[in-house]
Amino acid sequence: MTEPPASRRVALVTLGCARNEVDSEELAGRLAADGWTLVADPGEADVALVNTCGFVESAKKDSIDALLEAADLKDGRHRTSRVVAVGCLAERYGQTLAADLPEADAVLGFDAYAGLSAHLDTLLAGEPVPSHAPADRRALLPLTPVSRPAAASADATPGHTAYRRLLEDRPWAPLKIASGCDRRCAFCAIPAFRGAFVSRSPQDVLAEARWLAGQGVRELLLVSENSTSYGKDLGDLAALEKLLPPLAAVEGIARVRVSYLQPAEIRPGLLDTMASTPGIAPYYDLSFQHAAPGLLRRMRRFGGTEDFLDLLARIRAATPHAGIRSNVIVGFPGETEGELGELELFLAMARLDVVGVFGYSDEEGTEAAGLPGKLPEEVVAARVRRVGDLVEALTTQRAEERIGEAVTVLVEEVEPGADPVGRTETQGPEVDGVTVLVAGPPGAPAPRPGDLVPALVVGSEGVDLHAEARAPR
Repeated sequence: MTEPPASRRVALVTLGCARNEVDSEELAGRLAADGWTLVADPGEADVALVNTCGFVESAKKDSIDALLEAADLKDGRHRTSRVVAVGCLAERYGQTLAADLPEADAVLGFDAYAGLSAHLDTLLAGEPVPSHAPADRRALLPLTPVSRPAAASADATPGHTAYRRLLEDRPWAPLKIASGCDRRCAFCAIPAFRGAFVSRSPQDVLAEARWLAGQGVRELLLVSENSTSYGKDLGDLAALEKLLPPLAAVEGIARVRVSYLQPAEIRPGLLDTMASTPGIAPYYDLSFQHAAPGLLRRMRRFGGTEDFLDLLARIRAATPHAGIRSNVIVGFPGETEGELGELELFLAMARLDVVGVFGYSDEEGTEAAGLPGKLPEEVVAARVRRVGDLVEALTTQRAEERIGEAVTVLVEEVEPGADPVGRTETQGPEVDGVTVLVAGPPGAPAPRPGDLVPALVVGSEGVDLHAEARAPR
């Protein structure tokens, strides 16, 4: 057995989405429980652990750049002696990534997480650790609900104080409710390296929510690859709407925000629960991807302009001031000018608060990579600019429509000499706009991070809002 080295300092560098942030914090918790010292600066660590993203080409490039940057620290002027790749890029490419990137001392997949401490000790002792051999995780059957308690020590993180360590000092935190995905969208490789959809038990989610509240978290961001599938593998399609009220009732939690909703899977009961439960943010993160029905079918998705506008109308009938965001892909193989025009018309009618616009690119192992009708890169880029310009104008207009609304701002940043910055109920963290508190009532104490401040929207700049603080109601 490899003896643990005397010095065991580790820094985590996280790329990608909020789900990856949770993974990093769970890794941090495991390593801290095994006696590792967590440090923020990779240059001050013995091991730089880079949690990579492997979703699209730009994310892959960012992850490789981060690995190379960490490897540059192994120059004798820093403490860093080992660089380890984990996360989606490592899981997806494994040995290939290790061969192409010798600067990384190890490339480890998800199955290595439970024994990560021992692997890092081996590396620091100067011994090699075999690189991950990728496999299509869609072929791996997930644990049945009956079998999951037996595996709790490895993956279910029942003791949250032991298996998660917050790495960011902020008043919100992501809370993972499931992992994997059972959908087979033609453009997406995530199921191949994340595997089948597996829900966490409601008890486990609630226990972690209480732990997060004890750490000072005021807002929970529920994350998964597809939140509307939550509970289907537990035999309960209504599990999410049952989970939301007790989550919102956790002492110390002021706001629960749901992300990653699939429009085709949203049930009336979920909409009713989100609209009627105090503490559930009136926020809908809807994965439309496009609006032309024929193109959506080629994407292996459902719906279209008429269905989506009906869904938006039902949301706004229950919650008139709801915040709604989405992402769209342009330049999918075979996309016609007519289909692009239908997307533009839908966006103009939908009045969305935020829209991410992405240009299609082939992903290895996906159905779309083999489809005919590929558009030239310059055409895809032109369509991204065209739709992006439209979205910028539409979301700016939508923000202006919010002037005069009464909101509650969760304060996140307070810098000397600057107005406090936070988010309203309709703004998600990091990917949406922010709200600047431009004034406060006479004699009111200065807000602090984590405060919930009643305010009135008085202006906007792009998707960002300006609001005047009001006396507490």
